[in-house]
Amino acid sequence: MAATKVIDTSAVAALLFGEPEGEQAVAFMENYDLVAPPLLEFELANVCLIKCRRHPAQRDKLLTAFNLRKNLGIREIGVNHGEVVLLAEKTGLTAYDASYLWLARVLDAEIVTFDRKLREAAAMAGMR
Repeated sequence: MAATKVIDTSAVAALLFGEPEGEQAVAFMENYDLVAPPLLEFELANVCLIKCRRHPAQRDKLLTAFNLRKNLGIREIGVNHGEVVLLAEKTGLTAYDASYLWLARVLDAEIVTFDRKLREAAAMAGMR
């Protein structure tokens, strides 16, 4: 059984939408069971929407890339929203980002993220 990693929107978006960190995201993800809170789908949909608005000529390509998320095998795990609020308050993160941190803490898992604030909060919490 592979170890588990919590993956956030920044890493999945980098992979799906061909961003510069995409190859690095793949390296972080290989041979791991990937999990995320259910809000990942909403955040990815919003990233796709923003990219479609900014680059209308690439709309079809972006929507195709967005639909590939289903092939990544990321398992959604619910979070305790009350605890997420307290964690966000303590760390200064948004509740969205704190959801990933909370999940990683509960699962004792590494976070795969390109978000500087989330990475710093994980490090300050003694997490990978």
